[in-house]
Amino acid sequence: MSIGTSLFSAFSAVKKVRAARSEDDKLQLVDAVLRAAAVTTGIVLLVRELRRLGDDDVLAD
Repeated sequence: MSIGTSLFSAFSAVKKVRAARSEDDKLQLVDAVLRAAAVTTGIVLLVRELRRLGDDDVLAD
């Protein structure tokens, strides 16, 4: 579920960046870029957690 939410947020952030550029609104552009950075950070954290789940396999030793 986290993956779906993150992907939806990523598409939303890209849409906001495009809208801010088309309106030439620098404040909205800054907001959109910061949102995109937050989404990126969330996705990276999620990937890290998924990798850790794979590393914790006791039977793999």
